Amino acid sequence: MSEAANGLVLGVLGGMGPAATLDFLARLQAYTPAKSEQDHIRVLVDINPQVPDLNTPGSGAGPVLAEMAGALGGAGAEVLAIACNTAHAHADLIRRASGLPLVDMIETASAAAARSGAMRVGVLGTKGALRLYREYLAAQAMGMVSLAPERQQAFMDLLSRIKAGERGPAATAEMAGFAKDLIADGAEAIIAGCTEVPLVLAKEDVRAPFFDAGDLLARRCVAVCLGMEAVPAM
Repeated sequence: MSEAANGLVLGVLGGMGPAATLDFLARLQAYTPAKSEQDHIRVLVDINPQVPDLNTPGSGAGPVLAEMAGALGGAGAEVLAIACNTAHAHADLIRRASGLPLVDMIETASAAAARSGAMRVGVLGTKGALRLYREYLAAQAMGMVSLAPERQQAFMDLLSRIKAGERGPAATAEMAGFAKDLIADGAEAIIAGCTEVPLVLAKEDVRAPFFDAGDLLARRCVAVCLGMEAVPAM
């Protein structure tokens, strides 16, 4: 793996959904310590909204993501990131298909929450993402708080509306209400475990430490690509 003057080439698997991927790319740019355009890291992106539904078991999303990862590697990517929490269920397959290291969003956000000292963390995410976060948090002796089933369904409905373009105060208030539910159930910190959440919710809207998984991933990707942090192990 050869490191160029402006760092390793980052490959991003995106499109799940497209707006969240664009938000992630903007954060990459914002967090790069650049004095000129040549100082930015090179990023190869596959924005593929046609990835099968990640929330449907057996949808075939894994092979599609693996193909995307392999293509990014073939195009010159040296390290990968996935701009979607739920898609990390296929992280091992993506690593094997590409032969490249992956900056893991779930691991990154869970580690940040652990450093905060919180012992119970509320996660706003899909059912698939919640399973991943529960495992990572448990490995660090932390508990996870999730929404009640009917509230989880309402959360999923809001995500669909956000993906369809809904923004504004009403969406923010509804998302903040979900965070409030988690805090009321004992969460000491909140992880935005879906990349659509920060499109309507900011830390100022949450009365607890708030960890934006996509934001943390962008910061870590910049650090890894510029050699300020070690490349993750395979």
